Amino acid sequence: MVLIAGCNPGQGKQAETQRMMKVMFFDESYFFQQYGDMFAMQYPNVEIEVVNTQSIYSGGQVEDYNKAMMDFIDKEQPDVVMLNPETYSKMANDGKLMELDTLIDRDKYNTETIYPALIEMLKQKGNGKLYGLSPTFNANAIFYNADLFNKYGVEPPHDGMTWQEILDLARRFPTEGDEKSRIYGYGTNYSTTFSQLAQQIASAEGLNAINPDTLKVTLNTDSWKKAYQMALDAISAGAVYNPKDGGFQGGSMEEYYKSQMFLMGRIALTTGDPYMLQSLKEVRSAMKDYKPFELGMVSGPVDPTNPETSRNIYFSEIFGIRAGSPNADAAWDFIKFINGEDYAKVKSRSMNNGLLSRMGYSKEYDGHSLDVFYKLKPNVSEDQYSSSDKIPMEFYQQYQTIMDRELGLVENKKKSIEDALKVIEQEAQVTLDKAVKDQEAKKAKEGSAAGSDAAK
Repeated sequence: MVLIAGCNPGQGKQAETQRMMKVMFFDESYFFQQYGDMFAMQYPNVEIEVVNTQSIYSGGQVEDYNKAMMDFIDKEQPDVVMLNPETYSKMANDGKLMELDTLIDRDKYNTETIYPALIEMLKQKGNGKLYGLSPTFNANAIFYNADLFNKYGVEPPHDGMTWQEILDLARRFPTEGDEKSRIYGYGTNYSTTFSQLAQQIASAEGLNAINPDTLKVTLNTDSWKKAYQMALDAISAGAVYNPKDGGFQGGSMEEYYKSQMFLMGRIALTTGDPYMLQSLKEVRSAMKDYKPFELGMVSGPVDPTNPETSRNIYFSEIFGIRAGSPNADAAWDFIKFINGEDYAKVKSRSMNNGLLSRMGYSKEYDGHSLDVFYKLKPNVSEDQYSSSDKIPMEFYQQYQTIMDRELGLVENKKKSIEDALKVIEQEAQVTLDKAVKDQEAKKAKEGSAAGSDAAK
């Protein structure tokens, strides 16, 4: 599909300079809604074609995402590519992206008010050079119910809190009462299990159970034991919202909102993204007898070994120009526009696509400052965005079964964390090795069949 922004009568000069641009994106209609329509109004002489990356999956499961993506780009030859940090880093270091620094200098394009940590991260992944820009990002923060902290005389949270500090605060709140009336020190709007809490802690500290490159399972380490022990202590103390029925099971909108414990003022601390602010705004108008509370926000959670950064900052739409693009001028105009001030002014009115990288326009939402989301630097590892295509999908279900069994024994005090992690690591490795072997055999069989058909 092609969108042509027509010229007004008498705009002969624009008609003479009609330009083409091919953009790689995951959904055509969403692209125009989010970026294309606004760009076309500013640049009516640019004809935009969207090449949909969903075609990568048209043949079924993708075994190697990075290879499939590179093959897609080589075939479609888009001028503008949309990448995650992993593919951005790979393409930049393989010389497949156009350097933007010279274009920025040439046009005196203002990057000073773009989230500095984003520029720093993108340059780091480009070996000191800038090959792309991201108009939006998402980040987590720590939200707290200031009224509960005041009521129970607990010192409120501070910026740069670790998970240990968060859960220590959570345990200072009372645990008496039934599930329908009591409060909780920590929780999300949904049930938080022992395993889920441990994974949240591990993620903040950069721990990975499975190395997608070596295909080795590594769980029986001091760092993992500490993460699971921290989670177990909080769960065992009754400080974490973890209902036996798993939380909301369906019902009316009012029943849904009533099941959201932080929104209902029954959780002292939670972690989440900016959409929490939107939910708090919506619930006020959705429920007649809703009782609002004073909301507080601080930065975190952070890794205690690197407290200035966060692994809960995400960039999923980094736009760059494919090296060798014949339409680099139009592509650069597009990237400048969606990362520019005019675009930020319009998009600052909503939070539908996350936080704006161009700072100074989206300063607050519903009376709450958004500064907290810009305080930490992103600590973005490749594993955060790795699609782990080498790991067969069939493995994960079996892995989860092993995890549930062993962690259940830990929660019921029938096995130590160390013994459980040792068993999980051993059994998961055997399961992963078999799944990989079966996958390779399947691919070999399919390749042989394809070769046989070609010979016929």
